[in-house]
Amino acid sequence: MKPSQPHWKRRLQEIIFEADTRAGKTFDVFLLIAIVVSTLVVMLESVPALRDAHGKTFTILEWTFTILFTLEYILRLVAVDRKSRYIFSFLGIVDLLSILPSYLALFFSGAHVLLVIRVIRLFRVFRILKLAQFIGAGNTLRSAIMASRHKISVFLLTVVMSVIIAGTLMYLVEGPENGFTSIPISIYWAIVTMTTVGYGDISPHTPFGQALASFIMILGYGIIAVPTGIVSAEMYDLKSKEKITSQVCPNCLKEGHDADAIHCKFCGTKLN
Repeated sequence: MKPSQPHWKRRLQEIIFEADTRAGKTFDVFLLIAIVVSTLVVMLESVPALRDAHGKTFTILEWTFTILFTLEYILRLVAVDRKSRYIFSFLGIVDLLSILPSYLALFFSGAHVLLVIRVIRLFRVFRILKLAQFIGAGNTLRSAIMASRHKISVFLLTVVMSVIIAGTLMYLVEGPENGFTSIPISIYWAIVTMTTVGYGDISPHTPFGQALASFIMILGYGIIAVPTGIVSAEMYDLKSKEKITSQVCPNCLKEGHDADAIHCKFCGTKLN
């Protein structure tokens, strides 16, 4: 039988991982503010005029936030029972990556700009503000994408084959004299054209090449709508009327439990 957690550990877990309590919400709102401010500091530090005038201040602020986030990461490790679950979870990896650039900058110049990855941590805002409807919508979207991954894979493979064929044909039709110097360059043109980006750095000059380009452009508009339709169809099929809370399981760290749940529906652990 699994021994009960010490009171201090349960309390620490409640503050750091829960958003249903006053202390937990206060902690997470403070964390979000720190994430936003630290991201703004990194962005402003990249402006030459501001960096020259306030370089030392930016450095102090960056290291202050890095130390705070490092302590927070350590506390999260202390609070959880199965540390590997948190370390290798999506948010756990993001939490780690949000502090590593500062330490890497000691050895690699400029690495600190990667600190903007901290902005990904703002996903926690949906739990913190108790926006359960957004949590449910997020779970529905994730389930829809997972359910449609095979269809999307087939679709992407079809697109890849199409641009290879289109690029090869354009290479044969236009040739190096019109800028299509190789098949890879021609495939690049096909990708840019089919995605309707249209940089304009390469363009066909022959009538047949222009006709082929027109067909690819029209095809591109149709292709853009396909993934949206696939995912939308899956989301329509996923109907869940469960009332979801932001409570996190102390064992597997998964959320999305029913409001009246006593045990985790994923691993069976008793919820706090």
